[in-house]
Amino acid sequence: MNPWEEVLARIEAENDERLVEALNGLGDADRREVAARLPGHLVERSAGGFGDRLRVRELTSGYRLAGAACMAGAAQVAAWLNRRELRRTLDHERDAVTVMSVLRRRPEAWRRDLAVRLVKRLRPPAGPTWWRLQGLPGWDLAAALVIETGIEPPDSDPFTVGWVWRVASRQRKSRGRPVLAADPLLDHLVPRLFHAQGVAAALTASESRQPGRVPGLSVAGELAALAQAGRLSRQALVSGCASRFMAGGDAAEIGPFVTLWRLLEPTAADVPVLDFVRLLPSGSSPFVQLALDELRRAEAVGALDDELFAEAVGTLVFRPEKKHVAAAVKWLADTPASRGGGAAAALACVFDVDSPALRERAVRLAVKLAPHTDDAAREAIREAASRLPAELRDRVAAAFGAIAAAAEPEPPAVPVLVAPPPPALAPPIPSAADLAAELYAVGWPDDPGRYERVLAALVEMTHRDRDGVLAVLDPEWRSYWEQTNVHSHAYPSNDRDPRFLLQRCALALALPDVSRELTAALAERADPAHALGLLPQRLVQHRLREVVALFERGATIPVLLATPTAATGHLDAETLIDRMERLGGAEPLEADFQQALLRLPRHVDESLLVRAEKLPTQAGRRLAGWLRDGGLPDPVVHCEVRRASRTDRYRPSPYEVHARAVPPEGLPAWLHDLCAVRPASGYAVYPDDVVWWPTIMPSHREVVAAYMVQCLPWLADRIDSRVDAVAALARGDGPVGRATAITIAACLAHPRPARRAAAAEALTTLAVRGQLPAPDLGWAVAELVRAEQVTLRRITAALDDLIAAGAHAEIWQALAAAVPLLLPTGAGGRTRNGLGELLNVAARAAVLAGARGEIPGLAELAARKGSSLVLQEARRLHRAISP
Repeated sequence: MNPWEEVLARIEAENDERLVEALNGLGDADRREVAARLPGHLVERSAGGFGDRLRVRELTSGYRLAGAACMAGAAQVAAWLNRRELRRTLDHERDAVTVMSVLRRRPEAWRRDLAVRLVKRLRPPAGPTWWRLQGLPGWDLAAALVIETGIEPPDSDPFTVGWVWRVASRQRKSRGRPVLAADPLLDHLVPRLFHAQGVAAALTASESRQPGRVPGLSVAGELAALAQAGRLSRQALVSGCASRFMAGGDAAEIGPFVTLWRLLEPTAADVPVLDFVRLLPSGSSPFVQLALDELRRAEAVGALDDELFAEAVGTLVFRPEKKHVAAAVKWLADTPASRGGGAAAALACVFDVDSPALRERAVRLAVKLAPHTDDAAREAIREAASRLPAELRDRVAAAFGAIAAAAEPEPPAVPVLVAPPPPALAPPIPSAADLAAELYAVGWPDDPGRYERVLAALVEMTHRDRDGVLAVLDPEWRSYWEQTNVHSHAYPSNDRDPRFLLQRCALALALPDVSRELTAALAERADPAHALGLLPQRLVQHRLREVVALFERGATIPVLLATPTAATGHLDAETLIDRMERLGGAEPLEADFQQALLRLPRHVDESLLVRAEKLPTQAGRRLAGWLRDGGLPDPVVHCEVRRASRTDRYRPSPYEVHARAVPPEGLPAWLHDLCAVRPASGYAVYPDDVVWWPTIMPSHREVVAAYMVQCLPWLADRIDSRVDAVAALARGDGPVGRATAITIAACLAHPRPARRAAAAEALTTLAVRGQLPAPDLGWAVAELVRAEQVTLRRITAALDDLIAAGAHAEIWQALAAAVPLLLPTGAGGRTRNGLGELLNVAARAAVLAGARGEIPGLAELAARKGSSLVLQEARRLHRAISP
């Protein structure tokens, strides 16, 4: 065995220790031979197919070691180690240790050159926090070379960022023990923290609430502790934070440095007063709050003169965040009147703030400061007061002189509600090669439209040219299935997964014997718990299994019936009849035929009945009967919120939403069962399935919504794309009621704005069509809030956005139903958090819609004494709708 073959064999053996031993024992000529043959071998192996590519990934460590040990130049080694296919090591720290073991024989100057090259090739980390905590690819090896050779770390933002993420990762693994003090890169890289882009997220990334860990341990926390102990210069860290604030950035970039500043506990003398005042207009919200706190500390020791004080207050009232405006008013109120008079002009801006409580407080403060204001401030206050309500305007006039009421403002512009364009249906797959590419590209999350295209093409192309389809299937994929033990895939959970079932369709076509063996193994391990699931999803599974069985017995059919002709999932009736005529006298696949019936539109041209009656099959007669009867009669759907049978970490609320549907009489058994939605204790086991359901019954939205109700906790909280199913639901057809409304309302309160947008799209679609069940939506909002299923402030923000988009009339109708259910009952009734903001949104909607009338309980609430936000907004709404 020559040296190349020996190295290759040890790479294949996946034993790094023996490989290192062999590599370190090679002579110069042997190393040159390995270095010459290694790149070509890797290219050839990677181009071999799916199995070879998977094997290359498994052997990454060995390939990296061989290249690092045998290639001559530092540039060549750096390029090799940064090849895309060799960067996916699972343990970057272990990889650094093993690669260093073959690099130590190199001259120090060569290793220094390699260190610099590796640092320069680093790229900023990306992805979620958990992924970045795994380490920046290539950083650990570059850092090991920098440390071992003793060079000054090159000035590189990715190197600095990678270091902070590695420290954060070690903190998590240390279970609360400090790790930073002994870090050899500490003194080199701490000064760079404050100008490196992308470092912020890592400073507080390790602050997680894992059992057994010290709460609050983070890179920022350790830096502050080292400053307290004298290991690092506290003044240098404070100055670094200040310079970072000056550089600007959004809340995510600045927030961690705000945290570090607070942990450092700088003295009032350390506060750069002038810089902080000048940053107030443009700073991110976390910085503005810090600046306000620190400027008040500086004021207490006489470090903030009157001019800077007035500038700071005057800047804060122009901030868009009401909390900062309120803080400015409070600061001014806490200041002696002789000093506050110089900043009183800022109160004129507060008179226009859309917050009755804040306006009233500003009026009281203006009256108090009136004797200390100059002429310019008095004029500004008088001008702004002209736009105040009469009661407040009169109070200002008593202190500042007569004020004429401003002219009535122009009626607010009423935007036109526009529905987002519906998605387009993707065209059929044109060729067998495209089919193979699509088949292997199907992944997560499920895209029902993509599955339908692939399945339809697989069936039709196989019927036309079976050999042509088999020719484009990846030979490595076929080899994998020929060599694998099918029992390793025979898990019941696989047999319900659409991705696995679609792959089984291809397997049944390419290797029917293997497929039949897998089918038998799955049957032996069948688990009723996994066979269960909501009925719409079982129809998806049955359709895919039908195709598996079709190919396993060596048969084909010309066409699938149920492939949609519209992105909503609908199937054109004429197209369905065309497809059934292509089948001739053969009966269609049963589940495929059932799905085709469910996808027919609610209204079909009566002339098509004549063609349907001529079909020669039993399925043709069933289709004719379906068209003659007008399709599926609408089941009656009921929806309610009631006390849960149990609670747990996934269902902390003591209430659950339940929906049930009562099918009409005379339906066949399969259809009766599908339409008989029954309330379940708890919620769906497989909530990912929800993305399929709108296209399964696109003409019966309320029935689909009744099923979706059983996924509400996941729909309303998860970060993935399930909420898109709500938008797809609205684009369908058929009745909508409480089940649809409560599904939309739950998703309007999603924690992520992008997911709330999908629910808003559903509401907008229904509103533009004139189909929105607004009273049901109001009932749903109130019930979900009362059941503690959603956060009122989130849903209020979503409703406010919809008003701005032009849905004011619909939102008013919904809130007219919701508000009475959410008002406090009786004199001592509890006021819900966020109710004031909801009443504010209701008042805006009422004004835009020109609403008049009464809301039960609102007049009594508005008549109560007090100046809380709820009472102020209740009075505002009451005035808006009073005749």
